[in-house]
Amino acid sequence: MDRALTLHDLTIAGIAVVCGVAAALLARATLRWLGVRATRTRWTGDDVIVDAARALVPCAAVVAGLAAAATALPLTPRTGRNVNLVLTALLILAATVTAARIVAGLVKSLAQSRSGVAGSATIFVNITRVVVLAIGFLVVLQTLGVSIAPLLTALGVGGLAVALALQDTLANLFAGVHILAAKTVQPGDYIRLSSGEEGYVVDINWRNTVVRNLSNNLVIIPNGKLAGTNMTNYSQPEQELSIIVQAGVGYESDLDHVERVTAEVVDEVMKEITGALPDHEAAIRFHTFGDSRIGFSVILGVGEFSDQYRIKHEFIKRLHRRYRAEGIPVPAPTRTVTVRQGELPVAIPHQRTDHEFT
Repeated sequence: MDRALTLHDLTIAGIAVVCGVAAALLARATLRWLGVRATRTRWTGDDVIVDAARALVPCAAVVAGLAAAATALPLTPRTGRNVNLVLTALLILAATVTAARIVAGLVKSLAQSRSGVAGSATIFVNITRVVVLAIGFLVVLQTLGVSIAPLLTALGVGGLAVALALQDTLANLFAGVHILAAKTVQPGDYIRLSSGEEGYVVDINWRNTVVRNLSNNLVIIPNGKLAGTNMTNYSQPEQELSIIVQAGVGYESDLDHVERVTAEVVDEVMKEITGALPDHEAAIRFHTFGDSRIGFSVILGVGEFSDQYRIKHEFIKRLHRRYRAEGIPVPAPTRTVTVRQGELPVAIPHQRTDHEFT
């Protein structure tokens, strides 16, 4: 300290600190106003930037006030240098956290816009956040005068040991990155694995994929298993799909009449049931002379996988009601079984309980 501390020095330093705090409050109020305006735009990136800046800008204003106060005080060169280093490190740390939030938010927004669903692929978000924070941490150390070369060397040597110890974890990590990069599965897709698990993909994180089945339970699948198994994606290349309902009528039925009535029921279901495709053209295909009936397939259009159950349910009810009104018989499969009692054969008709519609 070159001279004694005076009341004037304290006053100037206090004013600088107060000005910094006031600027921080004003900046926070301004950013809150900008945040309200940002929510009215279509682009979600401005919401992320404004929300992240709420932490950086007030912190920068306070740090500027403290730096001005330190300049006004009669500090020794060493003390002044240390104060400047600490304030610079705090500013870099705040900027690093803000940058991590902005980049992670933009990556999340991009993932949502590409997949078109509310879910997010957090594996990319987490990787991005860790990388930005690691870079900022190294910059802070370098600013404080800590050499980062030995640290990087130690990390390189220790990284090999960590990689060997975390083989399964790293395998799941890279499998998740590969799945998302190849776009074979995206959050919101309905998938079914060869092992039987199926449902909507909720999220793909650094270790596993979260799938929500139709009973609203979560199935946790390791990314390595998901990448190495046979899988059917019912949402790609498009969500719309066709389902087949099997039916049958008696041999005495007029097949042209059956086809016309069935097509009318299909058109009715397609236009009135939520999740059906109104523009779907009815398709009825007779294919089998069965034991007691002529079998045929009815092809229905469905908007997405889970809609098929409701559409199939309504179609079978309406078709059965219409067949009864039109007098079209739907016989149950029958079979004659011959039982020998002594020398006299007795024919006993046996009726099976198979469903008319499956």
